[in-house]
Order: sequence, then structure tokens, then C-alpha cells
Amino acid sequence: MSETDILARQRAAFLRDGPPTFDTRIADLKALRAAVIARRREIEAAVDADFGGRSATETALLDIVGVIQAIDYLSRNLKRFMKPERRHVSMTFQLGRAYVDYQPLGVIGVMSPWNYPFLLAMVPLATALAAGNRVMLKPSELTPRTSQLMKDMLAGIFTEEKVAVVLGDATVGATFSGLAFDHLFFTGSTHVGRAVMKAASDNLVPVTLELGGKSPTIVQQGHATDKNIASIVFGKLANAGQTCVAPDYVFVHEDDLDGFVDGYAKAVAKSYPAGPQSADYASIISERHFARLNGLLDDARTKGARVVEVGNVSSATGRNRVLPPMLVLGACDDMTIMQEEIFGPILPVRTYRAISDAIDDINARPRPLALYVFGDEKSDACRDILTRTTSGNVGINNTVLHVAQDDLPFGGVGASGIGSYHGIEGFRRMSHAKGVFVQGRFSLPSLLRAPFGRLTRWALAFLLR
Repeated sequence: MSETDILARQRAAFLRDGPPTFDTRIADLKALRAAVIARRREIEAAVDADFGGRSATETALLDIVGVIQAIDYLSRNLKRFMKPERRHVSMTFQLGRAYVDYQPLGVIGVMSPWNYPFLLAMVPLATALAAGNRVMLKPSELTPRTSQLMKDMLAGIFTEEKVAVVLGDATVGATFSGLAFDHLFFTGSTHVGRAVMKAASDNLVPVTLELGGKSPTIVQQGHATDKNIASIVFGKLANAGQTCVAPDYVFVHEDDLDGFVDGYAKAVAKSYPAGPQSADYASIISERHFARLNGLLDDARTKGARVVEVGNVSSATGRNRVLPPMLVLGACDDMTIMQEEIFGPILPVRTYRAISDAIDDINARPRPLALYVFGDEKSDACRDILTRTTSGNVGINNTVLHVAQDDLPFGGVGASGIGSYHGIEGFRRMSHAKGVFVQGRFSLPSLLRAPFGRLTRWALAFLLR
């Protein structure tokens, strides 16, 4: 069955059955949760095989736990989310009532990426189901085992009229993005996001784009501490840096540079005692991405940067596509590494003298998906960073953890994305906010219809006073 046929069947089923009840939505979420728990080991093994080496524990923590927490959050709050929201009625229209009814959009298309192949498919799916929609899911072709597992798992829970998984390469993805969905949700690169939005525009399909970009980190002077550096290492090296909200580059005060480099190397060695061949350290997803990352390093070296491998060096060679953690010192704007999102275990380090210099540098670039600040939250410097920069989200004295806050919206701004999900924002993103006004027994406007007379002139004088 073609993608167009599946869409037609899902839309017909939606129109036939109408919006699902609260009980039906809760049952769908419970069934999804149970299936994820039951298939945990299969999920971990599939992701490990797709990457050619990724820790089962890392997959459980960063992919599976996030799905379970999102489902639990949606289940706890769904009744409140579904409740019509009362709105204010002005004095002119008193005795009437106004409210917003959040109704399902219909059929949601979800295009998910390879870097967290389970999390970034299942959380949008769960959100769409909670909002009462049908879903067509197109997972990444770069993680074929995980994609097939999700297809099999979801087929065991839902009919194809409710949830369908479409497998295939980039050509299938291009066709998928051009379907006449009621909403299209895409997670991936900014480059591909532009193509997806262009394809969706042919049918005026509204989009949510969760993209990426170069998420900066600013370490305030005197705050290059072991604790702070360990947080940066975690955010940078989880999944070997293949994370859309990973710290992409870091600003360190010029007086703290040597201490930061030394502390970063020690923190990496502590996190991965066996070096980059550690079972806890992920491989790069493909030869193409591995070559791209090495190309970024070669370009930086050629243009004068000092590239430093950090952490323990391993003599083992058991896995392919393993790139050791690297610092790039003296990174400047003409290097490709400062122009493209890195998506790997490479961290450019730039120095500053005044916080305003770092702020100006950030503001000269497209708005990032995340921004991280380490230092005194109450300081003038921190306040300046928060008020003078715009990013999708901010982490203060942590990296990445804002994504795990289910009650916070998550999304980008400008080149890093359009729209947010997680929290009530996700439910509303996949719903139509339908305004309803109910006329009361008395209506002042009904007295102001033609033919216009003295009462109308009096009312106008009052309203326009």
C-alpha cells in the first residue's frame, strides 16, 4: 500500500470515528508504554547494531527512559490538557461565554532522525496520540534495525488506520514530506528541514521543525571548575556528540584557558577510563559522517588551529568509526568547524575578555537550539547573556538536561527550528485551538443592528470614549 493510500485510509478512519475519548487515548498510551518496557533489550540491541557500537545503558538512559517519562507525563496531565479553556468575555458581550476547545488535527506525519532513533520517534508519536490524532511515522534509513523494530512493535499494538510506519531511503522521505498531512513533524538537520518545509508548503501543511545548529557554551570567569567541566563533557560526549543540543563550541575566559583544557582532559579520562574504545563510548553512525568529522579536523589544522586529543588513549581496535574526544584550540570563523553544526566528539574552544564579546559572537550567528551558561545565575553577566541572546532553550550550570524536563517546551527558533513540543505546548502543537463563543440570553450587540438610531449612537459614544 502506498503512502498516499495509507494517508487516505487514516483520514477516512478519523472522520468516521471522530475524536477519540479520554479513555481511548489513555489506553493507547498504556499499550505503547507496556510495549516499550517489554522490548527494552531488543531496542538496546538494535540501536547498538545500527551504530556499530553504542552502550545499552546509554540507550536505556537517553532513548528509552525519555519515552517512558514522556508517556507518564502525558497520561498524568491529559485530562487537564483536554479540558476546554475558558476565556475572557468583554463587557460588551456579557452573558455570553467564550472558550477554546482543543481538538485533534487528524493525521500527523512524523519524520524522525537517526541519532536518538527511538526517543525522537516515540515521543512525537505519543504526543500525537495523546492529542487524539492518527500518525504516519517515517524513521531514518540510517538505523534500519531500530526502524524495523519500531514498525513491528507498533503493528502489534495499533491498526494501520491509527499508526503506520513507512520505511525507506531519502527518496521515500522526500515523497513522505510532500503528503497532505494535517501537520508534519520533522526532527533533523537545518539543511533537510528547509527541503521538508518547502515540500510541505505545496499542500499548505503546517510544520513543526526540530532542527539544530551551533549551541554555544559560556563559562564565566573563575567558573571552569571540575564540576562544571564534567557537565560539559557529559553533554558533549553522550552518544559521541551526536546530539542536537550538545555543546557545539565553548567560550572560556582567556585567564582560564589552560585550566579548562587540563580539566576537560581529566574529566574525559574519568568518564571513559578505557579510552575511546570503551563500551560506553559510541561509534559514529556512518562512514560518511565519520569522514565529514575528520574533514572538519583537517580543515581546522590547515587553517592554524591546534587539535588536541584528550582522555586516555586506547590500543584496542575492536570497533570501526570511533573518533576520540578532541579539543580544537584557536578555532576561528573561517574554519568549517565554526560554520557547521559538528555533531561529533569535537569541541572548539574560544577565549574572551569580556562577556559582551561572547554575546556579540553568538548574536552574529543563526539562533541556536540551546545555550549553556556556567557561573553565578544572579550575576550581571548571566543576566546579560539571558536577556541579550535568543535560543530555543537555556541550561544554567548543566548541559542537555533541559530536554528531560517534561513540563518545559522544547524547540528551536529561527534556523534551529519552528514550534515546540513537550509539555502542554506539545499537546497544543498537535491540536487545533478552536475558539467557541456561546451567546447568552441577553445580547447588547443585538440591539445595535440596522436601522441605526439613538441607541446605536449612544453605544458608539460609550465604546469609543
